[in-house]
Amino acid sequence: MMHDTPAGRKVFRSVLFYLMLCVIVLLTVLPFVWMVSSSFKGSEAIRTIPIRWIPEHPTVEGYERVFNMQGFSFARASLNSLILAVACTLVAVMSASMAAFVFAKLPFRGSGKLFGLYLATMMIPGTVTMVPNYIILRILGLLDTYTGLILPSLANAFGVFLMRQSMMSVNDSYLESAHLDGASLYRIFFQIMLPLVMPTLATMILLSFMGSWNSYLWPLIVLTSNDKQTLQVVLGNMNGIYKNNEHVLMAGAVLTILPILAVYLISQRYVDQGISLGGLK
Repeated sequence: MMHDTPAGRKVFRSVLFYLMLCVIVLLTVLPFVWMVSSSFKGSEAIRTIPIRWIPEHPTVEGYERVFNMQGFSFARASLNSLILAVACTLVAVMSASMAAFVFAKLPFRGSGKLFGLYLATMMIPGTVTMVPNYIILRILGLLDTYTGLILPSLANAFGVFLMRQSMMSVNDSYLESAHLDGASLYRIFFQIMLPLVMPTLATMILLSFMGSWNSYLWPLIVLTSNDKQTLQVVLGNMNGIYKNNEHVLMAGAVLTILPILAVYLISQRYVDQGISLGGLK
């Protein structure tokens, strides 16, 4: 038979590989297609069997009810999420970049062991540290505040690792020349080092923004006021408000993922390039 020859076996493996990829892509995309389709259906049409992938009578009722729900403001929650995502990203990126610069270009006694110990914290699940962090915020009186929500962003072991790997690839001659010309350490960091690692920095910004935007459990624990809730928490609360109106829930989910999906599609090439330059290729 044809696939008994070396060329035939190669073709057979290639066909099998692409078939598997198609199945995986189909299983990944179908839930999103169903979500978008359901958001334009009525409450009865969404339960119709067999499933209608294209709504017979499209309606935007679900989207209207999202913006008019009682107890929560979807628009306010969107603004809260945007502000917090930007703030958490700035704090996480700047703290990680500064720490990475020290570990990469300003070695001190025991810096290698300290860096290894810092990386070891990546093995600790985030849920384990939530209770200690909550207690600390309660002692400091920062519960139900945006400050308490942002503070944990200061510690980002993965970000430090990613930026350090990129900064280590920068030739020391650039920094030495700037130092001889009288540039301060801060100027070397901001005007020389950061531009040279811009692809990795862009990746770090994107990953931090996505993580902050999609965060659910930590804002749920820290924030208690309805007017301070983030978009993900409001979307979770919608399960109780509209538990029998799946089309409204799907409309809220579509609105929630659209901004981050757009940001990711625009920045995808920076992610690939930055991770490769960061030593994770």
